[in-house]
Amino acid sequence: MPDASDSRFISPSPDNPAHLNIRGDWVLEHYAELRRQVEQLRCGSNRFTSADLQQIGQLDTAGGQLLTELLGSELIQQLSAEQQALPEERRVLLARIADSLQPHDQPPARQNALLEMLGNLGRYSLALYQHLKVLLGFIGMTLAGLIGGLLKPSTWRITSIVAQIEQIALNAVAIVALLTFMVGAVIAFLGATVLADFGATIYTVDLIAFSFLREFAVLLTAILMAGRTASAFTAQIGSMKANEEIDAIRTLGLNPLHILVLPRVIAMMISLPALTFIGMLSGIFGGAVVCALALDISPTMFLSILQQNVAVQHFYLGMSKAPLFAFLIAIIGCMEGFKVSGSAESVGEHTTSAVVQSIFVVILLDALAALFFMEMGW
Repeated sequence: MPDASDSRFISPSPDNPAHLNIRGDWVLEHYAELRRQVEQLRCGSNRFTSADLQQIGQLDTAGGQLLTELLGSELIQQLSAEQQALPEERRVLLARIADSLQPHDQPPARQNALLEMLGNLGRYSLALYQHLKVLLGFIGMTLAGLIGGLLKPSTWRITSIVAQIEQIALNAVAIVALLTFMVGAVIAFLGATVLADFGATIYTVDLIAFSFLREFAVLLTAILMAGRTASAFTAQIGSMKANEEIDAIRTLGLNPLHILVLPRVIAMMISLPALTFIGMLSGIFGGAVVCALALDISPTMFLSILQQNVAVQHFYLGMSKAPLFAFLIAIIGCMEGFKVSGSAESVGEHTTSAVVQSIFVVILLDALAALFFMEMGW
């Protein structure tokens, strides 16, 4: 340990070895010498409990860090609070350096992987239960509102319903028709490629008709509406929730369910079957174009095979799923909008959640319906 006589910056008090006198300029220019003296003192057996900082000349961040390493964060914070003779900026600098160098809490010990997995599974199960309970409650409220509207048609907001139909259906006709046309063409190409090995390319017509009448038209349209319309419902209602417009509606004595939810649900239940029908026609037309160009199946022959081999019940089965998909997509989109907490980040999170939930529910119900129809022999 250096003596007081040969130390420019640090010297223990002769009367109290646990007390240090700090002097000189604690700046980056003297960092090497300061580091050497700090290391020498830290290697000693003495523990310093007090220090005099009033004789320090200049002080910067590097010097403050060395001083904190020498005395410890707790003592530096205590001295910066007690020694009021120190300039305010110096006391603030020392306090912040000491706070930044305080040892952080040790992370908790890692749990057993199996217990952690079971805990996560339990939390997810509880969250799913709470979500299903809220969803079923919202469905019940909406059904009650729809039934009440049927009993009192004068309460229907026709203008809102027509405006929503324009946004949902008319503005989406082009993209639905284009998407199903291209998918129909792809299915025709795949069917022709696979069935050509068996000399049964003529059955490509049946493949296209069955796939679009029963599954692809309603499924593709519903997925498109889940991404396009459910997200719009959530963003619109969520923005109103964030701007406190829904609270204003309640203040006026009006029911947000009747104003915001029912028109969207009714419009979706009208629009999705219509778009599904357009998707069926467009998909079959896309397949017919490929059949005419690649398989030498003329449009007249295509329609003749379609009429002979494809029963009208496949059309009914496909259309029967459209109102159910429409109802659930609209319900999920509106429900997530009401869950928005008030920030733009919350709007984005619930919009994403609405799209994911809608697509998942549509695919799940379509798979269950396909199994049910197969078991029934329809």
